Amino acid sequence: MAREKLVVIGNGMAGMRCVEELLERAPDQYDITVFGDEPYGNYNRILLSPVLAGEKTIDDIMLNDEAWYGDNDITLIHGEGKRIEEIRRSRKVVIAQDGTEQAYDRLLIATGSKPFMLPLPGAELEGVIAFRDIKDVDTMLAAAKHYNSAVVIGGGLLGLEAANGLMKNGMSVTVIHLLDSLMEMQLDDAAASMLKASLIERGLKFEMQASTKELVGTSRVEKVVLDNGREIDADLVVMAVGIRPNIELAQKAGIHCERGIVVDDTMLTFDPAVHAIGECAQHRGIAYGLVAPLFEQAKVCANHLAHKAFASYKGSTISTKLKVTGIDLFSAGDFKGGDECEEIVLEDKKAGIYKKIVLENDKVKGAVLYGDTIDGAWYFQLMREKSDISEIRRELMFGQSNIGDSGTGGMDVMSMSDDTEVCGCHGVTKGDITYAISSKGLFTLDDVRSHTKASSSCGTCTGLVEQLLMATLGSDYSASPSEKSMCKCTDHSHGRVRRAIIDNQIKPFPRS
Repeated sequence: MAREKLVVIGNGMAGMRCVEELLERAPDQYDITVFGDEPYGNYNRILLSPVLAGEKTIDDIMLNDEAWYGDNDITLIHGEGKRIEEIRRSRKVVIAQDGTEQAYDRLLIATGSKPFMLPLPGAELEGVIAFRDIKDVDTMLAAAKHYNSAVVIGGGLLGLEAANGLMKNGMSVTVIHLLDSLMEMQLDDAAASMLKASLIERGLKFEMQASTKELVGTSRVEKVVLDNGREIDADLVVMAVGIRPNIELAQKAGIHCERGIVVDDTMLTFDPAVHAIGECAQHRGIAYGLVAPLFEQAKVCANHLAHKAFASYKGSTISTKLKVTGIDLFSAGDFKGGDECEEIVLEDKKAGIYKKIVLENDKVKGAVLYGDTIDGAWYFQLMREKSDISEIRRELMFGQSNIGDSGTGGMDVMSMSDDTEVCGCHGVTKGDITYAISSKGLFTLDDVRSHTKASSSCGTCTGLVEQLLMATLGSDYSASPSEKSMCKCTDHSHGRVRRAIIDNQIKPFPRS
């Protein structure tokens, strides 16, 4: 029986996660063709900040290299000229820039979003870029080698990560922000003030409540001019002022769009042969820009593509963590509250710790943590499960370790049920992780990341994963990313040898 043809437009995290989920559910159902703009496999876009900061390499953040597509019998068509320019729904074909045509029975649009570039005078100058892909990172790294001054427009999550990375590469960096508080979508004023003070101490400069008038230069940008007339030297300008769902292709094809491509709870568009997921999709009026909702959408969409139509997507509760080394920051839910809400606040400015939990009817509605984020996942779990916290209210601000005897110095991970989600980005539960540790002989955080993907994205759950390793393995747990040799006569580690024995690759010597 001939297999159906599935075409995926977009080789990013959302589309490929859906393909991975589909391969698990129905590996032989589709001939899959993937079209992508960039000349790479699928990489972890949210870890571009650590690449810019020199903490990771491109190879470190690659999720599916090009060999993976061949290994899974997937046709990858990507690079120059391969961007899909037209969807002809009447014929069920897609057409690329260079004329390449591909027929489909089912189409998945995962075109993501594009950065919003301010229409300023001088925005066309060389050295004015966004922060969205590997090419942008390469441009910033090259500029850092030859120039001194950078300006980042936008004091949100992405802008601060870009500013920190450029500063770590030796540039003098000024952040221009329109409002008087950084990361206003994720932080309250108190946490934002502590964050700003920490970043200033590191060397960043700020122009708050400032608006950019124009960019000045001959062929390359040289200065940024503010509305108040102030001029700032700038050999590089990074705009990090927001993203827009990439919907033009769908609009051109006559697929119903509003802010994003409108989808139902099965991630299906108004065309019954076309699904859409990720940043380009709009579900119940919301277009999500964080990875966890995208992966939830991918799982639901894969179920329906596999004709196992029992799952539905109801929307997501999201959390945020800043990826700047040495700064612990966590935010989730509605941290601003309202008239019906109450706040519990713990603040120690000298120690650099701030915690705020917003409650409504004895349930956690939102949280902001700065300086001590170990209980962020627990608060997030309480919020998602709408747990009644009335009996633990007195201990709530001091973390789960103060509720009973956890024995782990943080969240009592072993008291969690196996179906408790530890890694929200990839939907990995405690049971998934402990089973992988035990069955596959995992000993390090890197082992767990490679087998389950837990803690490989935003990093919020890293502490929990390490606690699971420690609790499951005891003295066998290795916190070091590099394993030590088993003995002087071999280069192989204890973990590697044990894994080989478990996988029946080698046989252990019998004991005498």
